[in-house]
Amino acid sequence: MHVPYQRVNEIINGRRGVTPSTALRLSKFFGVSPDFWMNIQLRWDLYFAQQAEAAELNSINPVENRVATVY
Repeated sequence: MHVPYQRVNEIINGRRGVTPSTALRLSKFFGVSPDFWMNIQLRWDLYFAQQAEAAELNSINPVENRVATVY
């Protein structure tokens, strides 16, 4: 894959994210799309953001659905 083994080790152990460049290399090596790897990273990032910001997110009141009236 032409990447340092430390990078792969850090990704596996959750200490480093998958960059677009790494996603391209992983996709070529494993024969899957780069989107596969980027989606895994996105889900990981969203999960941890949701955990870290849970209290603040719970305090946000959603906007009610409203129909716009044109005069």
